[in-house]
Amino acid sequence: MNLFIYFSDILSHKVFDAQGVRLGVVADVYMGITHEIYPKANELVIRRGGIVKEFAKVSFADIGELTPDVRLKLNADQIKFQPERFKGEFSLCRDILDQQVVDTNNLKVVRVNDAHFLRLQNQLFLAHVDVGLRGLIRRLEWTPFVDSLVKIFHPQSPFLVEEDFIPWKYTHVLRSGRLKNVLQLDIARAKLSKIPPTAMAEIMKDLDIFEKVTLFRSLDPGLQPKVFTDLAFEHKEELIGQLEDVETVKLLEIIPADEATDILMKLPKDRAQQLMQLMQTTTSKKLKTLLGFSQSSAGGLMTTEYLYLKEDALVKDALEKLKQNSQFAGNIYNMYVVDKEHRYVGTASLRRFISEDPDKPIKDICYPQQIFVYTDDDMEKVALLLEKYKFTSIPVVNEDQIMLGVVTIDDVLEELISLAWSKYRERL
Repeated sequence: MNLFIYFSDILSHKVFDAQGVRLGVVADVYMGITHEIYPKANELVIRRGGIVKEFAKVSFADIGELTPDVRLKLNADQIKFQPERFKGEFSLCRDILDQQVVDTNNLKVVRVNDAHFLRLQNQLFLAHVDVGLRGLIRRLEWTPFVDSLVKIFHPQSPFLVEEDFIPWKYTHVLRSGRLKNVLQLDIARAKLSKIPPTAMAEIMKDLDIFEKVTLFRSLDPGLQPKVFTDLAFEHKEELIGQLEDVETVKLLEIIPADEATDILMKLPKDRAQQLMQLMQTTTSKKLKTLLGFSQSSAGGLMTTEYLYLKEDALVKDALEKLKQNSQFAGNIYNMYVVDKEHRYVGTASLRRFISEDPDKPIKDICYPQQIFVYTDDDMEKVALLLEKYKFTSIPVVNEDQIMLGVVTIDDVLEELISLAWSKYRERL
């Protein structure tokens, strides 16, 4: 007896009862949803009839033989048929075959052509999904014909011997949100949490919107904002358009304020206002302030998330601040110094203060010049200052020198590229 068996090896094969009476053919297999690495097949679905079809299901414990026709331990009168297909289970035909899955090991989206079981006696465990061309040929029952042709024209072809499997433990199924995700949420998150956010964003761009939403909701809440930040803006808009208001608000409150502002500005006015009303008061006020600036000004480009210290702080305080904010998503290479009214005093770079005496005042190692921009300064001025002083970010202040945020070089480049592309398209 072979240790492994393909789903296509039993699909549509005959099913007999204990007396040898033909009951129908194999129509599907329902799997158990558990924390096991390889889920176990629980039930076999039998189909009978031509134009008018009926369905029954039996436990794998009631299967006597599986080679490849199926012989049950039950008699025909013990099998209950019904006209409707069964709902709610993890179905191989509905939820796996021909569906898109995420290969969490090789970081790509692929289509499933067959399933590969580990067979222990008459119990089946889902070991792999087959995403190769050979799996599709096998399901269509064209293997003998195609193999004969390949042997004639290319006898050493890898197609004849190589399979393209993904172990089930590296498979995340996308059921598009139209039905259900066949994986329990905690299992899915364990698989997906190992993928870097940038790679996950790259995977998501290849999915349709329903699959994007399903995959995004499967991510750990701590991973969601990181992946969202790495998405291209059009994919962010697409995703926001499908998420519930509560989900969108949670996301907008976590991501950098400048990104949240950009998204709110592109949304229909009534939805943007509705989302603002659902936000925490402090977040809402912060975003309202940013929304009041021109998008191409320093105020419109800035983010309000940055690391700062009071002017009486020491170098060791700056180092401790960095340790406490090791997961900070913004710029950690500059520490901004402000007075007790939050007026801008100076900028201390990580490169300078990391090697200084820990008891030295932080303001003593700031750059000798106060380099900053005002909220209404245009993008060109911001870009020129960043290039002139080789900064990765620059502080933004109001007319009273109160520091409100920072503009990063990434934000400026993104806006400049967008403008350049718009002008280029106008010339086409």
